[in-house]
Amino acid sequence: MVPKSTLSRRALIAVAASSLTLLAALPLRAQETPVKFQLDWRFEGPAALFLVPAAKGHFKAEKLNVTIDAGNGSGGTVTRVASGSYDMGFADRAALMEFHANNPTAPNKPVAVMMVYNNTPAAVLTLKKTGIKAPADLSGKKMGAPVFDAGRRAWPIFAKANGIKDATWTAMDPPLRETMLVRGDVDAITGFSFTSLLNLEARGVKPDDIVMLPYAKHGVKLYGNVIIAGEDFLKKNPEAVKAFLRAFTKGMRDVMADPKAAVATVKERDGIVNADLELRRLNLALEQTVLTPDAKAEGFGDVNASRLALMASRCRMRSRRKSASMRMRCGTRVSCPA
Repeated sequence: MVPKSTLSRRALIAVAASSLTLLAALPLRAQETPVKFQLDWRFEGPAALFLVPAAKGHFKAEKLNVTIDAGNGSGGTVTRVASGSYDMGFADRAALMEFHANNPTAPNKPVAVMMVYNNTPAAVLTLKKTGIKAPADLSGKKMGAPVFDAGRRAWPIFAKANGIKDATWTAMDPPLRETMLVRGDVDAITGFSFTSLLNLEARGVKPDDIVMLPYAKHGVKLYGNVIIAGEDFLKKNPEAVKAFLRAFTKGMRDVMADPKAAVATVKERDGIVNADLELRRLNLALEQTVLTPDAKAEGFGDVNASRLALMASRCRMRSRRKSASMRMRCGTRVSCPA
């Protein structure tokens, strides 16, 4: 029989050892920086750009605890990052510029930290039956898009570049955009090419009956979506932001290497998505915005200063009617992962 005193000593030693093990683990957990991140849209193919580095542990490896939520438009994402509800997000650069122009005294203005969509995916889409074949044909036509749509926000630039006059606008909720075009309620719509194109096909429109006029191919080579960070979060956690960008870049390479597996990651997050459809969407997004000659020339994640200045100088904001510059901070230049 073992004396009670021996049991007590052994029990105490065991408890002490367990406590030391627990305490040793605590500093590692404490070092993880929480990051609340909001996408620009739903969990569709392009969301893989962020869900993959999370699933593969790239954020964890950088000591970040990242939570990723769906969005409902770039304007909403910018506003929520500005409010502090989210630390970082993914949003269209034009929406970010507009926020800066309209809220010059905001205490926590979001700033862009990495370019992702080197060319905007904004496009005008219409149907052959309308007779619209080129941008000039849009003069006097009825356009449709949600008020926060990136293409609609950048419309003044597109219209000026292509001599379009007297077009009128009808606003609608996103799910009705393509439906209203098919019904003939509007003559044309603006939207992200890889979203509206597939949505029209899903509504029974044959690909040959769709006319698509990408902004980037018609004189408007705007930058598209960027990763943004709240100004306060950036000041307090500059190393965490850089770590986020490093992990994101690793994830981008994974997505490029295996888009099908990347979409499987999206489906794990939202089981109702159509994997085949979202694979098409992801590949279209990559081809049209990331794997472009401009991106390869400038370097993935980076920007061209003159091109950036040109965009700012030409972008007349809807409410204040003036241009706004946007700072690019903590942007790390990396090789295009193509």
